[in-house]
Amino acid sequence: MGTYAFLKVLPEMVTFTRVAELGSFSAAADQLGMTPSAASRQVRRLEQSLGVQLLLRTTRQLRLTEAGVEALARCSELVAAAQATMEIGQQHAAAPRGRVRLSAPKAFARRVLQPHLLSFLQRYPEVDLQLIVDDRDIDPIREGVDLVVRLTQDPPPGLAARPLMRVEHLLCAAPHYLAQHPPIARPADLAAHSCLALGETAHDHHWRFRRGDEEAEVRVQGRCTVNHSEIRLESVKAGLGVGCIQSFVAQQALDAGEVVRVLADWAFQARYHGQALILYPPSRFAVPKCRVLIDHLVTALATR
Repeated sequence: MGTYAFLKVLPEMVTFTRVAELGSFSAAADQLGMTPSAASRQVRRLEQSLGVQLLLRTTRQLRLTEAGVEALARCSELVAAAQATMEIGQQHAAAPRGRVRLSAPKAFARRVLQPHLLSFLQRYPEVDLQLIVDDRDIDPIREGVDLVVRLTQDPPPGLAARPLMRVEHLLCAAPHYLAQHPPIARPADLAAHSCLALGETAHDHHWRFRRGDEEAEVRVQGRCTVNHSEIRLESVKAGLGVGCIQSFVAQQALDAGEVVRVLADWAFQARYHGQALILYPPSRFAVPKCRVLIDHLVTALATR
């Protein structure tokens, strides 16, 4: 391929990158504003230009070949560079403008972010927002997302991180449940109670606690196992047992007296713990539309 021959297949590289990242011609076509058949033809043209097969196509899935893996890495860098080039004007604009794509876990987006995103849109009328509510770990570089909120103690390498708020896990139960069952004065007492575990791994039924230098672990059991915090809260409110709930999910029910804290002097050592962080490729902070949203959320949540 000649020195500038690659310019002829730049659109095909973009399409191949989206197809490979999304694992679907249909999904990539929707994102790029074309038909699935057009997306397929573009990938085939790229394969013909390179002289190698990039994707193994079956009726159920797409799989990258060895050459496809290497091509995806190169094409992703090219697409990222092109996107950054297109945003140079925004970086030098006097006022923030344009669309910001932000992803966040479902419960956090609904219970914490929503009012602050509304106030942000009122404050910055020339900035548009696409909120992607998803509990999976989205890769902002591979998936073309500007900012990602993640609840974690360990941010992934290659991304900048700003802390939004501390995430504490609280052990809660409904008052009528506690009135009908033995008192809970120490972690070991939970063995005699119905407890709502996540159920994602066998270890989720082993609850660990810390109080100063003292540690405790108890194996719990119960009739209801659920890995969704808001459904778990509703189950606790219904009196199905004792459950671990993220503080931002439980706060409204605590304020209303629908649930109360259990073992409040012990820190629950949850598998999902740490902070709510806003993550982004370091270059995104230079873009005004992203910088003002990051600063807005950091300031709004600083007191939580």
